[in-house]
Amino acid sequence: MTTHLEPVIFGERPLRIEDVLALANRQAPTQLQGDAAYRQRIAKGAQFLDSLLDKEGVIYGVTTGYGDSCVVAVPLQHVEALPRHLYTFHGCGLGKLLDAQATRAVLAARLQSLCHGVSGVRVELLERLHAFLEQDVLPLIPEEGSVGASGDLTPLSYVAATLSGEREVMFRGERRQAADVHRELGWTPLVLRPKEALALMNGTAVMTGLACLAFARADYLLQLATRITALNVVALQGNPEHFDERLFAAKPHPGQMQVAAWLRQDLAIDAPTAPLHRLQDRYSLRCAPHVLGVLADSLNWLRSFIEIELNSANDNPIIDAEAERVLHGGHFYGGHIAFAMDSLKTLVANVADLLDRQLALLVDVRYNHGLPSNLSGAPADRAMINHGFKAVQIGTSAWTAEALKNTMPASVFSRSTECHNQDKVSMGTIAARDAIRVLELTEQVAAATLLAANQGVWLRAQAEDARPLPPALAAMHAALAKDFPPVIEDRALEGELRLCLQRIAEQHWRLHA
Repeated sequence: MTTHLEPVIFGERPLRIEDVLALANRQAPTQLQGDAAYRQRIAKGAQFLDSLLDKEGVIYGVTTGYGDSCVVAVPLQHVEALPRHLYTFHGCGLGKLLDAQATRAVLAARLQSLCHGVSGVRVELLERLHAFLEQDVLPLIPEEGSVGASGDLTPLSYVAATLSGEREVMFRGERRQAADVHRELGWTPLVLRPKEALALMNGTAVMTGLACLAFARADYLLQLATRITALNVVALQGNPEHFDERLFAAKPHPGQMQVAAWLRQDLAIDAPTAPLHRLQDRYSLRCAPHVLGVLADSLNWLRSFIEIELNSANDNPIIDAEAERVLHGGHFYGGHIAFAMDSLKTLVANVADLLDRQLALLVDVRYNHGLPSNLSGAPADRAMINHGFKAVQIGTSAWTAEALKNTMPASVFSRSTECHNQDKVSMGTIAARDAIRVLELTEQVAAATLLAANQGVWLRAQAEDARPLPPALAAMHAALAKDFPPVIEDRALEGELRLCLQRIAEQHWRLHA
């Protein structure tokens, strides 16, 4: 594990999206707040529940069944068995497994929520959940099966079960039985106390963990799309005055102004420019700040929605040990994350559409202002058999179309479930998974358009009257040249596109501050 960041401390201090990202990427150590006062506050919730059991109090999910079965009393002799039954009957997830990065984000989100001390769990449960993160013991979690209220019940049942030594985990690169890994680490599997399985499962950790990852990817994609646009302004001999500071002072959306400022920086707009070929470029260049600016301006409120959810107690019931009250509510409802992710996927798909239109201009001799057809670098005597980026542009159209198709909002598809107890649900986890998929597709569009833009810049540089690139773009062009040589004779570009996607995932290129 690379540890170049300060420790991420779970406890009373709020976490940021960047903390979850660092944990998801194994880039930071973790700590669990350990002062005596905090440990006592956590323990007090579990002790209060025990005292209610001694009095035979009625507590949802502790002395009753779950969901619509809340009217079914559970005799005290069966209360201890109820948590295991909860995670057992929810073991019905399907679909692909969450990858390691997403699983770590889920564990971090659930631990942070339970650290509020109002979920009625023991300190020992927090310690074991923290140990899972620290030792990188990753439950194998199917990504499908949650409607986002009553929380991420089915996927989170795999966390509860593996903490109890059941089901499977990924450990040191191998798929293992959770019980075997417990023995290897010298741990005794937890026997979950009343309310603990419910506290683990009845929350929004899966959608929130995925939302943190989606936010970070979108933030980098915004900067990358701006850099690609700058390269395309050069490749297409565009008009840099479209990004003039005085122009954007007349319509001062902050994010839009920021994108325009990045473009001015990349294009060194204050430096002498060549005579302009036209007053106005097509919209995919001229209006790039207006398209990308909507994403830029939305990131602040998206962050707010995600981080408030991350730093909330989002299970039910809430245990107020200080006032000795059990508060029944609906904090498991993931509406804010659902709306944030439905919004994000629309914002990101618009980035795909923008870059797809730029690529369409690059390859078309009617609109690329003198570049060769399909950006082929072949000499004249071989031009007729070379097709450059023709198929890449077709693939990009396919990826863009799929991204746009996936922008249908998930949150409006609430289904009444569980005998009409869960009669209005958030679909937040589906929205988050959709957002991740739209990001995957848009990053593919970005990779293709980046390589094409770099080819276009290289082709312009072959001209006798070629002007030197602005410093930021010259550095980017040189960095890309190390991995992606010019396409002169046709070659299969899949490997290079995949390498470019890997670079994007690593946030390899230093872009805008």
